[in-house]
Amino acid sequence: MEKVLAIVGPTAVGKTNLSIELAKKFNGEIISGDSMQVYKSLDIGTAKIKASEMQGIKHHLINIREIDQQYTVADFVNDARKIISELNQQGKLPIIVGGTGFYLQALLEGLSLGGTNSSPENEKMAFREQLSESTKLYGNQWLHDQLNLVDPKAAETIPLNNIRRMIRALEVYEFTGEKFSEQSNLPTFYNSFVIGLNTDRELLYQRINRRVDEMFQEGLIKEAETLFQQGGIELPAGKGIGYREFDSYFNGSSSIEVVTDEIKKDTRHYAKRQLTWFRNKTKPHWYDLVRKVNSIEEIEIDVKKWLDVAD
Repeated sequence: MEKVLAIVGPTAVGKTNLSIELAKKFNGEIISGDSMQVYKSLDIGTAKIKASEMQGIKHHLINIREIDQQYTVADFVNDARKIISELNQQGKLPIIVGGTGFYLQALLEGLSLGGTNSSPENEKMAFREQLSESTKLYGNQWLHDQLNLVDPKAAETIPLNNIRRMIRALEVYEFTGEKFSEQSNLPTFYNSFVIGLNTDRELLYQRINRRVDEMFQEGLIKEAETLFQQGGIELPAGKGIGYREFDSYFNGSSSIEVVTDEIKKDTRHYAKRQLTWFRNKTKPHWYDLVRKVNSIEEIEIDVKKWLDVAD
């Protein structure tokens, strides 16, 4: 089974630095899981890693789209799958880094990208919760047996300890009548380890505010002006945080101080939504490097343990 390491969390918690250290330690290459870093020429507002910071580590899915081009979650899943397979074949560790939780969930868990599952979300949620509670009561083997009854191929492929994926496979069968193993858009199953970075909320917000100030010092206004000269918020790239807030400024209806405050506020709100998503959807192993509650060495030990079992 192909291996994938992922590093998630809100902006400004140290994902980039950690990813470089882990890539060096475990012969890895980095796949950007950020929906905005795909765009060429948008470097400052997307907090894109600089070439001088890469330390020779190859990065994928950065600067692959023009600012007027769409990049969907389906595009990401398809692109990432190919890269993951290639890296595994080369004996390298794919490391997905980014804050776009929907992208990661779609890749790792086979999130529906527009299939036949049209049942109300509350029905599906109730079904998942029921299976989850039953699994707590009867154990993983019971859940695996339920899957084996309706989809033996999926049961053969999904590890006994991957409760979420087993529940997902049963959900597909329950609401579509189709076997998960026979879906045409079924993704490759991965042996994944998800690292979540977080820190104290007030400290996080301070770091976000400071990062936004640094972006302006690095030339964010000029970068945003170039974007707006080509279409601004009418472009796919112009709708991202750090750019869309400039619309009123370039239209002459607000000051740069207002724009700065808006970007800080929107980024803080986004960080809060990111954390909620990761806690509820991806269930990472959480670490706090900012306050030094944990260390990079500690994370390296945990990753090594996972890799030893995976091999």
